[in-house]
Amino acid sequence: MEKGKAGDPDHGIELLWRDEGTAPRPGLSLDRVVQAAVEVADAEGLEGLSMRKVADRLGFTSMSLYRHVPGRDQLVDLMCDAVQGRTAGDPPLDDVAPIDGWRGRLAALAREGWELRRRHPWLAEVPGTRRMPGPNGVAHYERLLSAVAGTGLAPTEVIAVVGLVGRFVDAEATRLVEVTRTERRSGVTEQDWWGARDALYARLDRYPTLSSLWSAGGFDEPEDSFEFGLRTVLDGVEALIQRRRDETSDESCRVCGNPVRRAATGRPRTYCSRACRQRAYRQRGPDG
Repeated sequence: MEKGKAGDPDHGIELLWRDEGTAPRPGLSLDRVVQAAVEVADAEGLEGLSMRKVADRLGFTSMSLYRHVPGRDQLVDLMCDAVQGRTAGDPPLDDVAPIDGWRGRLAALAREGWELRRRHPWLAEVPGTRRMPGPNGVAHYERLLSAVAGTGLAPTEVIAVVGLVGRFVDAEATRLVEVTRTERRSGVTEQDWWGARDALYARLDRYPTLSSLWSAGGFDEPEDSFEFGLRTVLDGVEALIQRRRDETSDESCRVCGNPVRRAATGRPRTYCSRACRQRAYRQRGPDG
């Protein structure tokens, strides 16, 4: 391993954005190292990932891995980007829910991110705000941005909306990891553990709102937390988009009914386009 490369973010970028056009060579390769690391993390979580375990899975020594990747941090970056890649049988993401508009596209991409974290729960364990993105991660971010970019929101709001949705997905995935880790360590499911807390429930009748909701069955079949949260977040985004549209339109076009953008100066506009204005003049006739 070359001195200093383990902590060099620019070297991490070179690894992530490496040219993959060449044919793989026989023997140990960076792609094989990354795939083996993903398998270890899938089985044991990020806390169980080590260069030694990856090397053991491949049948090589740990030092052999360092010829391909300078350290564990860079390996985790490569793993994150690798699992975000598309396979040959996947539909093109640029065509996700095109008939459903921005909301359908954004929801589909959020669900894809959620399913990815369910397949690879360790993604929610990756720490830090300075993780290097690779081409697959940036491509996914580009698709999220493009889903919202045509809604009339300001550029800063587009970026904020995508960040909000991403943090919601990450938060749900973090909770899933915590539940799974606790169940694995204790050998008791979340439902069984809470079901055995009779000593706690016997003390809750002094709280009227909680007791009323309990009696009404509010805890019997809880909402799907991911779908409920995603729907609520998107409702808020939709309200913001509508507010921005209301702020930039006076009324509906007298010909086609589309929103009419406010003029910065001069008289208010009554038609959305020159074509609609000319159509209105023709309908009036010479005596209009």
